[in-house]
Amino acid sequence: MQQQPFDKPGHFWRGNLHTHSTLSDGLQSPESVCAQYQEAGYDFISITDHFTKGFNFPLTDTRAFRSEDFTTVLGAELHAGKTEMGSVWHILAVGLPLDFAPPAPDESGPELAARAMEVGAYVAAAHPNWYALTERDMEALGKVDAIEIFNGVSVDANDRANSWHMADIMLGRGKRYTTCATDDYHAKDDQHDFARGWVWVKSEKLEPDAILAALKAGHYYSSTGPQIYNVELLAGNKLRVRCSPAERVFLTGIAARSQRVWGSGVVEAEFDLGRFNSPYARITVRDIHGDRAWSNPIWL
Repeated sequence: MQQQPFDKPGHFWRGNLHTHSTLSDGLQSPESVCAQYQEAGYDFISITDHFTKGFNFPLTDTRAFRSEDFTTVLGAELHAGKTEMGSVWHILAVGLPLDFAPPAPDESGPELAARAMEVGAYVAAAHPNWYALTERDMEALGKVDAIEIFNGVSVDANDRANSWHMADIMLGRGKRYTTCATDDYHAKDDQHDFARGWVWVKSEKLEPDAILAALKAGHYYSSTGPQIYNVELLAGNKLRVRCSPAERVFLTGIAARSQRVWGSGVVEAEFDLGRFNSPYARITVRDIHGDRAWSNPIWL
């Protein structure tokens, strides 16, 4: 349970890790994007414009839009090389320095991701289901922090928002990724991509370095609506979950391993790990509207 956020000191801060502005293919200025998220009750965002030659390799500087109750973490969506299906790599990197160098002409996606990891960024494979990443792609990508398991813009772009299948395959192979839900906000009229997926990060301070450190440590969970208040181990190898009112709470693991608690307005669920033969587990809280919250993987 060391990687879980619930017993850590601090406060849960709501943030979006995947956002675009007019510096790439978004339709709102960086200032307008930050203002919109702050007005919607977010505590932080990362504007991750497409880091490509066509957009003059923007690493969007949002420091001027920080305040006492809202902050930003600098980042970008990185592109280089090709995936197995022939698409350019999309790699989310949050916490980049402003002088992060553009990719070399022969640099591959995995090499670019490794370089982002070296400078201390939180690095995630972006929207695997949208771009049909394969297991071979994920193996080639090497050591990154996370897999983006929900992508808000993909809901209306091609109905491939959910990428848990890829995360579960990799987790089942012992790869210790964390997972994140994001908007991938562009503000386009035909795509409802605002406030569809976010992370709740546990940190003592609402400061960029503290948020980045918590992301790297896995001290967060993801949501499209519900909240997870606590996940704790109990005596007798039991796991207890407390959450906002839900219709079902799932414990899932390798292959088809699962347990579930259901009812009207479930706010607490208990699971027997002694009967759960899996190297990892994850919690899903699903409410009456079909919205979900997901814990990061719990390694058993």
